[in-house]
Amino acid sequence: MVGFGNVFANKKVIVTGNTGFKGAWLTVWLLKLGAKVVGISKDVPTSPSMFGVLDLKNKIKHYEKDIRDIETMKKIFDSEKPDFVFHLAAQPIVSESYTNPIETITSNVVGTANILEALRGLKNRCNAVIITSDKCYDNVEWTWGYRENDPLGGKDPYSASKGGAELMVKTYFHSFFSKPESNIKLVSVRAGNVIGGGDWAVNRIVPDCIRAWVQNKPVELRNPNATRPWQHVLEPLSGYLRSAQQLAQTPDKGHGEAYNFGPNADQSHTVFELLKEMSTYWKSNELNEYFILNEVKNFHEAGLLKLNCDKALHDMRWKPVFNFNQAAEFTALWYIQFYSKSAIFDFTQQQITEYTRIAATKNLSWAQ
Repeated sequence: MVGFGNVFANKKVIVTGNTGFKGAWLTVWLLKLGAKVVGISKDVPTSPSMFGVLDLKNKIKHYEKDIRDIETMKKIFDSEKPDFVFHLAAQPIVSESYTNPIETITSNVVGTANILEALRGLKNRCNAVIITSDKCYDNVEWTWGYRENDPLGGKDPYSASKGGAELMVKTYFHSFFSKPESNIKLVSVRAGNVIGGGDWAVNRIVPDCIRAWVQNKPVELRNPNATRPWQHVLEPLSGYLRSAQQLAQTPDKGHGEAYNFGPNADQSHTVFELLKEMSTYWKSNELNEYFILNEVKNFHEAGLLKLNCDKALHDMRWKPVFNFNQAAEFTALWYIQFYSKSAIFDFTQQQITEYTRIAATKNLSWAQ
């Protein structure tokens, strides 16, 4: 069971932000698909990190470089001549954007422009997937899912930077990549509220929870009733890979478009419900109290933000695979496997295999 029409086999694939949570999962999946992965990241953002515990540095070619360095990006792209590019490198934390707004803006807006400029200089055909976030939308906190043509923007530096990144994609598409002579085909993709094993970022509820539980301490919940459309990390990644597959197989379909990848509309749950579900798999005999409720917070954080994913379903027959319980189970089981000192790279690949198997039972085209 390979998937994605075998379009990645023996192909050169650049992944920016490969040391991050999603980037590391994407790297493992691409390796499983037979790709030759080249990573670009300025550092390893957490300790521990999925990049580190899976020993990915020794499984790929890795550049420790900052995407804000335009000349270095051009040199890497010119040298590597990628067949595919997945751009994930970014400052990904909302709270951090209040502490370091300029770094957030330069990383997420200027960094994205630099990757697009490096793509523009390529002489070979390349399919690019530019990953932003559901936070790119101007969140007016309504109950409907946001569509790809809804207004962009945001009240916080992180959201504004993601809206800005989308404007860079639009600008480069219309100015350069829409021309018939262009070698570059690209899409922008948007997802959010991703959970899964291997995330140790600060100020994210699942990593905070795991760090506490490992020490047999209850986790402090800043906003236990906050409702989010949680999805497992493999869900948007399947959408990113499917987007690249479509560009490779049908270049005129999807080029220059934006796509949302999110869970079904009925999959929104509170923070408390998510952690309660995960705690059923943790099976700690010593931890009697899993949660401490604390609703104090000092920065604006948007309320419910859902995505309408009808376009991805219509254009590429993509839809989510897991329900809420499966997403929580896969997440908890990965951490349990890791802290039991078992073979975590093999287990990570097994989770991808099982996810693909379930997708195939739902007749999703990418999993065939």
